[in-house]
Amino acid sequence: MAKIPTSKVTLSTRNYRAEATMRNHYAVVDEPVDKGGDDNAPTPVEYLLTAVGSCVAITLRMYAARQGWDLGEITVKVFQKQELTSDGIKKRLQEEITFEKEVTLEQKEKLTEIAGKCPVAKMIKGQTQVDSKIK
Repeated sequence: MAKIPTSKVTLSTRNYRAEATMRNHYAVVDEPVDKGGDDNAPTPVEYLLTAVGSCVAITLRMYAARQGWDLGEITVKVFQKQELTSDGIKKRLQEEITFEKEVTLEQKEKLTEIAGKCPVAKMIKGQTQVDSKIK
């Protein structure tokens, strides 16, 4: 039986520096100096962008492997865009996906569809409910 993914984050008393543990891995989170942090690590948003990009790349590799497609190296650049609308600031994520090997137009279309099916992308598209409880 697969273990349910869990992350534990503890915010230190030093500005916004936080320490996170996931399984037997460790990460540090912080904010830039201009936001009140010490810039010791990526921000939560940068980790989110990294999670999306890595999930998309892994999902594409898994799909391509099942199809027998050699994509070579997969690069996913994810960045946040925002625009001012009549309803306020609207944010969205943009992905730029490239492959080391040539892919056909048909493969590109299918891979674009598959990219949107990665579990992290589905979570942030609002398909996962987040419940908060203070103990």
